[in-house]
Amino acid sequence: MESKQNRYILVGLTIFCILLIGVTAINDQWLAPLRTGVGYILIPIQTGVNKVGVSIYEELSDYGRLKGALEENRRLQGEIDRLIEENNRLTSEQFELQRLRELYELDQQYMQYEKTAARVIANDSGDWFQVFRVNKGSADGIQVGNNVLAGGGLAGIVTDVGAHYATVRSIIDDSSRVSAMAVQSGETCIVAGDLTLYKDGRLRITNIKTLDSIREGDRIVTSNISSRFLPGLLVGYAVDISIDSNQLTSSGYLVPAAEFNNLQEVLIITEVKEEGNAAGE
Repeated sequence: MESKQNRYILVGLTIFCILLIGVTAINDQWLAPLRTGVGYILIPIQTGVNKVGVSIYEELSDYGRLKGALEENRRLQGEIDRLIEENNRLTSEQFELQRLRELYELDQQYMQYEKTAARVIANDSGDWFQVFRVNKGSADGIQVGNNVLAGGGLAGIVTDVGAHYATVRSIIDDSSRVSAMAVQSGETCIVAGDLTLYKDGRLRITNIKTLDSIREGDRIVTSNISSRFLPGLLVGYAVDISIDSNQLTSSGYLVPAAEFNNLQEVLIITEVKEEGNAAGE
């Protein structure tokens, strides 16, 4: 608003000065006193005009600088957005590469079995991946009873198959039972799924028939006598093993080798140990 007023003042003063100059340009002797008076008038007016002009020029310069700064800010913000997007993409690719490297290492651990990789595409409404679906099915050679690996060890077993999907029940599910054994002693046991226990990152180990045969930190793998699980697949590590109240058996807990908080890729062993009821051990 102030800038507009300054422009109006500048225009008015300019017109006034032009009229005065025009009048004093007449070379008549009787106008000599008028020309002298006009000089006194024009000098301060010209000074004022100069000040107004300078003010307007400064305002225009400030506006130009502001406009340039805003354009530069928009350009920099666009560059920041691009860099953030690029960083997020690279971070995502880095995490995916790490997961695939771990999957490859898992594949190398069990080279005796034919496997196919699959991506997890859905899970049930629970907090963990106790039941989940993958993007491979019968068209890819998947069948009920296939063992599933993830994150360093046994993750679960295929319970349902479509042409292009399969459903997997994980070992942490309440209905899961895995016939297992300790690598160090060969002692057999049962690893029982328990979602309540898994809140603390544990499952239950039961049916240890020989006292002191499974100890803290022992590797627990699927046993040779399991009807559903292929032998030698790492299930987890024994912790807090103690003698039961009957003084005849022991029980304790297992920390699973696989993590079930955020499964994204798995390996499915295409071999089935035994066809039949997938609800057995």
